[in-house]
Amino acid sequence: MRNDPASTAAAVLARAGGPGNVTSVAHCMTRLRLAVADPAAVDAEGLRALPGVLGVVTDGAGVQIVLGPGVVEEVTARTEALVREAAPALARPAGPDSGADETALRHAATPVKALLRRVANVFVPLIPALIGCGVLAGLNGLLLNAGLLPALTPALTAVASGFMALIAVFVGHNTAKEFGGTPVLGGAVAAVVVYPGVAKVTAFGVHLVPGQGGVLGALAAALLATRVEKWCRGRVPGALDVLLTPTVTVLVSGLVTLYGLMYAAGVVATAIGAAADWLLATTGPAAGLVLGGLFLPLVMLGLHQALIPIHTTLIAQQGYTVLLPLLAMAGAGQVGAALAVYVRLRHDVSLRTTIRSALPAGLLGVGEPLIYGVSLPLGRPFVTACAGGAAGGAFVGFFAMLGDKVGATAIGPSGWALFPLLAGNRGPMTAAAVYGGGLLTGYAVGFAATYLFGFTGRSRPAASA
Repeated sequence: MRNDPASTAAAVLARAGGPGNVTSVAHCMTRLRLAVADPAAVDAEGLRALPGVLGVVTDGAGVQIVLGPGVVEEVTARTEALVREAAPALARPAGPDSGADETALRHAATPVKALLRRVANVFVPLIPALIGCGVLAGLNGLLLNAGLLPALTPALTAVASGFMALIAVFVGHNTAKEFGGTPVLGGAVAAVVVYPGVAKVTAFGVHLVPGQGGVLGALAAALLATRVEKWCRGRVPGALDVLLTPTVTVLVSGLVTLYGLMYAAGVVATAIGAAADWLLATTGPAAGLVLGGLFLPLVMLGLHQALIPIHTTLIAQQGYTVLLPLLAMAGAGQVGAALAVYVRLRHDVSLRTTIRSALPAGLLGVGEPLIYGVSLPLGRPFVTACAGGAAGGAFVGFFAMLGDKVGATAIGPSGWALFPLLAGNRGPMTAAAVYGGGLLTGYAVGFAATYLFGFTGRSRPAASA
């Protein structure tokens, strides 16, 4: 029976030190994220014991409670409402990773994690639009290749491509919002990056190209706009602030974007695309093995957030990111490991029930229930799951080295849910075949490695890795 979201929210807050200890409420696809003023007041073990909680991750900035897709949105809304009722000044609107406030960031475990979290807060809210437009783009591609519904495909092209054409504006808006500036000014400066008229501007002896620098240029432009705006706020008289501050912000940041940031970001974006292509073309299996094998630990440390702008850059530049299918193999290894645990521990009714309930989500790419409910507590199965991910990544990387590139037109889903978003240089069918082969390899190796090496005895799981 499904747990009541209101009861879950109240229980979570009680064990997070109370509503007054919570400084921000946010969520991603599976996790409720609470930034807290006093991390020592959080009862992590109490949170783990709550019905419906699949796992708990703590760091210096607060606590992440794994609830799973669908449930997390309802619990987040209830939690945010309770925090607002108890302390209106501390509450912030709930939303996909809306971000930690300044208080939370001061408590961040490390400056690197704080920066990665803030960068993720810029890009994660864009994921629903990337998924929706990516699915439509894939459907439109199938219709075009099959010659079906020719009257509809131009409309689908417009609907699927409109967001990507203006993604720089959304990045600029979110960047200014996250770093303390006026969101619309960040969006206005970032809009310069995609304005068609920039083709008439010459920088470093060459004409600029609309969209040059992509999301990296937009991110840099909005960061600069935020700094300029804050500088102006402290120096412009109040009577003139409403006129001069936005004017100076847009003028200075816009000119620097045109005559410096767009060119520099374009060089970086091109280098990222070239590096990804070179990596797979020359070291495909090795690259896939490393990326697929290390992604689960990266998720545990929160370092996977650094890949979000790279994925977005590749999608904007090439139409898809070749890195996501490799990283998605980590989930396949996790599924294979969980199946092996299910087979070996026939008498552990509770654990087998957890696996049965979490396995469908794992097949669809939501790995937290299996990670925090099965493999990580057992120890060795987490390591053998990484081995399965490494094998699946090596499989996909091997075909990339042969010239069969597999990419994803959006970020977010993995597992079976990634199939509608697959693309590649040899067409969607070849991409789907290679990706499917990688999943099967990850399942098989994750299962075999866990079955053979994931236990200390015939039926006892290892206490630690």
